[in-house]
Amino acid sequence: MIELRGAEAAEFDTRLDEVIDVYAQAMRAPVEQLPGRKSIMRSHGSYPAFQCLFAELYGRTVGFAYGFHGAHGQWWHDVVHRALAEQQGREAADAWLGNAFELAEIHVHPDYQGKGVGRALITTLCAGRQERSVVLSTHDQPTIARHLYRKLGFVDLLSPFVFPGGHELYAIAGTTLPLR
Repeated sequence: MIELRGAEAAEFDTRLDEVIDVYAQAMRAPVEQLPGRKSIMRSHGSYPAFQCLFAELYGRTVGFAYGFHGAHGQWWHDVVHRALAEQQGREAADAWLGNAFELAEIHVHPDYQGKGVGRALITTLCAGRQERSVVLSTHDQPTIARHLYRKLGFVDLLSPFVFPGGHELYAIAGTTLPLR
């Protein structure tokens, strides 16, 4: 049986190799991108109200999710806030991102996808959060993940969206807390 277990930032940091392995499998990420992703993930552990969950089966990590309280000065937060303000106005950007839990990463090893692991990670991670909303970015394609987010009440805030320096299309999605 898959168990969910919380981890503090220090443990998350020591398990980054496991995290990157799950990320690489789930995202089919090119090996040359992994050092940069690992560095970004390591820095996320220092963000305010960082919270992480591991999905484990017999001590093996088969999934993980983490997030933190979004704040000005964080790259993703600032980029998305600016784009949302340009498209929908500053009030809308502040309403969505002014007191938000930013769900930074949710990944499940392909062998365990479609079994409720992602849903359990998200709902458990978001339970009891004090923020007004939860926001995330995902590939702007009709994926299983997008379908799950919609079922959890997420709506597209920006779509399609290209991050600075990137070329892939993303959707920025959000919903109010608590999750429905």
